[in-house]
Amino acid sequence: MVLVLFAVIGGRLVQLQLTDAQAYAAKGLRDRLQTVPLAAPRGTIFDRDGAVLAHSVEARYVYADPGLVQDPEATATALSPLLGVARSELLPKLRPHVFAEGGQVRFEYLARGVDIGIGDQIGALTLAGIGVRQDERREVPGHDLAANLIGFTGNDLTGLAGLESGYDKLLSGAEGSRTFEIGDGRLAAEIPGGYHVQTAARPGTSIQLTIDRDLQFEVQHILFQKMRDVNATFGSAVVLDVHTGEVLAQASYPGYDAADPFNAASGDVRGDANIAMTVDPGSVAKVLTISGALQEGVIAPDGAVVVNSSVRKGNQVYSDHGRTFPSGTRMTLPAILAFSSNVGTIAVADQLGAQRLYDYQRRFGLGEATGEGLPGESPGLVQPPANWSGPSYGGIPIGDGISVTPLQMAAVYATIANGGEWVQPHLVRATVGPDKKVIPGPAPARHRVISAANAAAMCTMLEAVVTVPGATGTSAAIPGYRVGGKTGTGLRVVNGKYIAGEVASFIGMAPADAPRYVIGVFAHTPGGEGGRVAAPAFRDMMAFTLGHFRVPPTGAPAPTFVLTR
Repeated sequence: MVLVLFAVIGGRLVQLQLTDAQAYAAKGLRDRLQTVPLAAPRGTIFDRDGAVLAHSVEARYVYADPGLVQDPEATATALSPLLGVARSELLPKLRPHVFAEGGQVRFEYLARGVDIGIGDQIGALTLAGIGVRQDERREVPGHDLAANLIGFTGNDLTGLAGLESGYDKLLSGAEGSRTFEIGDGRLAAEIPGGYHVQTAARPGTSIQLTIDRDLQFEVQHILFQKMRDVNATFGSAVVLDVHTGEVLAQASYPGYDAADPFNAASGDVRGDANIAMTVDPGSVAKVLTISGALQEGVIAPDGAVVVNSSVRKGNQVYSDHGRTFPSGTRMTLPAILAFSSNVGTIAVADQLGAQRLYDYQRRFGLGEATGEGLPGESPGLVQPPANWSGPSYGGIPIGDGISVTPLQMAAVYATIANGGEWVQPHLVRATVGPDKKVIPGPAPARHRVISAANAAAMCTMLEAVVTVPGATGTSAAIPGYRVGGKTGTGLRVVNGKYIAGEVASFIGMAPADAPRYVIGVFAHTPGGEGGRVAAPAFRDMMAFTLGHFRVPPTGAPAPTFVLTR
């Protein structure tokens, strides 16, 4: 019996030490291993001159190994006030639990982005199963400056809105990890010389925007001031370099603090009105009709059309507001633009035809997102003539019955200012890798819409809106500079329906005889036309832009216009 007993024990020892030794050793090692993530430094967002708009700063993360936490209730009580996390939220992470697929959970984040001082306090408590490691936290030095563009991240540094979301994969890099062997018991410290494997984190890539920080600040300041004066529910402004398509400033009202985004009164304010809000643009869209007519040769720049007091299309009668010319007057194109004549524009559209008008709407970029770089951009909506009703033949040529974003309409005017070539608006100028290598962004898309000659004629005619006495946009004039542009009064579209109030707008260019910049201003107000609400905002923004970039007046005298023939 003794020999049999020793034989059994010997056989078992052979099995444990030779046959199953490797499996038991591996299991024992797994039980002693702990893996902690290594945060990847998130890329910075710069303005065009390298000023920081959003970046990451050193912080701490606090974690728990539930298998080593000795008193979850007392630990939660101690950590809750320091982390600002409810005790009830901490407790499930501190108690031992298993993964859904089996296996004990050995790592749980309790908080990320914790101040270094708080992390030091928690480390000094020497709580069993609680660790503090290096982390980072996102900071936005300008707070509300370009907040609607920059967006924000969550506590785990995942982009949740704006460019932080749209370029999240690029900015975030790849998280690393560190796996090491720990002892058992109260110390649970890393075993010197024990198993250790580390995968380095790959830092994120930074992005350099086309935005000019100082211009952005001034545009926001002017927009917010003007919008408060007229009790606007929303406002937008965008500044475009007409030759490059770069967005130099883009502002939305109301704004929010991107450094504290979850205190915003409504999620709506965290979007960007220039690309997310859709409106019936009204009279700012009349340039589409006239530009198309010039390009198709149905009317010459010095041509005129007969304008009566009103015109009927289907069951709708269209007339002019404000200054009314006697029936039968032959109005020139500058006069139609200066006084925003609905009847005159419809007369031009009749010569152009519905299909060709629709074709030019599409060529100018309507009905399709610009691809500027922000997520959530609306494509707007323009309808082919097959979907038009009787009143559409009067409304669509004057900017009713189409849905556009403010950025799309600003790009239309930038096309005219750029000699008839549409250039894709864009926000990202370059990327900067972890090795500091700067890679220019992709070249913007371009295509010709109208000829340079017809574009130059349009630029000149748009000056009538600002210079002709009694015209709709005289409050957009800038002393010493030639300015061209157009006023508009439209409607806001929400969930496919019009809402109360009017959308006042002004989009213009300067210097009109050698355009450098286009600025579009839109405002949804209880009531008010573009010349009264949006044109003064445009004037102040454009005056600052020209001075900021040191653009001198051309010195050429403004043209005089023949209004009737």
